[in-house]
Amino acid sequence: MSRLQLHGRPWVVFNSKNKEHRRWFADFNKTGAWGQCPVRFVVNDDHGDLITQIQRELIAHYVTKEFIQTRVSRRPTASRKLIKIDTKSKR
Repeated sequence: MSRLQLHGRPWVVFNSKNKEHRRWFADFNKTGAWGQCPVRFVVNDDHGDLITQIQRELIAHYVTKEFIQTRVSRRPTASRKLIKIDTKSKR
């Protein structure tokens, strides 16, 4: 094992739910370099490059967070009263 491998940054899989991972990617976007990142991200087999992989995971993360909501109860509550409108009444 070389000294570079011994003292190199550890390899991790990018996790879009991890706030630190998102922050490190934001720093990369700002500076254009991974120099300040304490880890190295692994590229999945189904992706060609790291940046595209991270961007796709972040898009999926934020779209899910914004548009997919948990199940909401559809039962009428006191605040949701049904109002009957009489359409047959004459003016």
